[in-house]
Formats: sequence, structure tokens, C-alpha cells
Amino acid sequence: MPKVTVLFWDLGGVLLSNAWDHNERKKASTEFGLDPAEFETRHELVVSSFERGKITLDQYLDRTVFYDARPFTRETFKDFMLSCSQPDKVALAFARELAATGRYFMSTINNESRELNDYRIQQFGLAEIFDLFVSSCFVALRKPEAEIYRLALDLTQGEPHACCFIDDRALNLECAAQLGMHTIRMQSVEQLRGDLKALGVSAE
Repeated sequence: MPKVTVLFWDLGGVLLSNAWDHNERKKASTEFGLDPAEFETRHELVVSSFERGKITLDQYLDRTVFYDARPFTRETFKDFMLSCSQPDKVALAFARELAATGRYFMSTINNESRELNDYRIQQFGLAEIFDLFVSSCFVALRKPEAEIYRLALDLTQGEPHACCFIDDRALNLECAAQLGMHTIRMQSVEQLRGDLKALGVSAE
């Protein structure tokens, strides 16, 4: 089996909680008394631009929340959005172990808006783990578009058979596999350890 030397990681659902997925938006609707159907409709109309870095967080909020007068402030809502991000401490520790070996090029392939992505990188020390961030907000591409995986391969100069992509969603993994990458669907840290070990990847 070819040696795996490049590890691509999703962030939300793998190393951290999701940044701003449907569960987080549902909580926001309840917390702030938003009409959930209207909020979701407006979100879906702008999420592609938001996650590609085409609009800012303030512009996103203008179109999804503050198009009408609200009894809460923009800063209060932003603070709630940031508070939704929580680490999986065990998974992060494992990723740090792998990075510390120096044997693997560590990169993300993740869909996130710029402000939330920047916050998560800083808040959870991700720059200490990853050599590269192929984030949708930086490259104006989103999973599961094939182009974001091709760009990740180009940037790392990794041969697909020497790469493994870790994500929690099947569709995102299918697209990577079609390009020849190894893929692992994250379900637990122990399962991830075992699946990586089967590919010859370990922190030992």
C-alpha cells in the first residue's frame, strides 16, 4: 500500500462542533425569537456567498437577521454564534499527536465563513496543528465541489493515493474518493485511530 503522507481534515463534526449548521441556527431561532422558517430561507439564499468569503458576517446578518428591528444587538448575536463553537478535546489532542511526529503534512478542507473560521483557528490553536487551511472562505470554493479537492492536492503537491481525507459527511468523502484519495468517515476518535492505523498512519 502506498505510504500516506498528507492528511486532510474537516473541522466541524471532526475536531470541533459545527460552526453554524442547522442545529446552531435552530438554537439561535429559539434564543432570539426568530421565525425559524424565514431565517432558514434567508440563510439558504446567502450561505454560498457567506462561506465563499463573498460577503462579510455583518452583511450576512443584515440579510438574515437585522433586515428588521430587533430587541437584541448585533454584538449579542455574534457572541452567540461564536459560543456555538466547542472543541472535541480528545480529537484535537490526537491531531496534535500526529502533527508532532513531523511525518504528515496536515491540512484542512473545510466549509466556513471567514470570521468564524478565523475565530476557530485562533481560539483552538489550530495553526499549531495545521500547515495549511483550504477553507472555503479563503479559496472561494466549497465542498463537495471537486475543484476544492483538486486545489488542495495542487497546494500540497500530494499524490491522491498518498492523501487521506477525514470528514463526517458521506457526500464530501465520495468526491475526494473519486479523485483517488483515501477517505475516512469520522464517527469517534477510537474508530479514527484504527482506520488511520490500517493505512499506516499513527502517532507512535
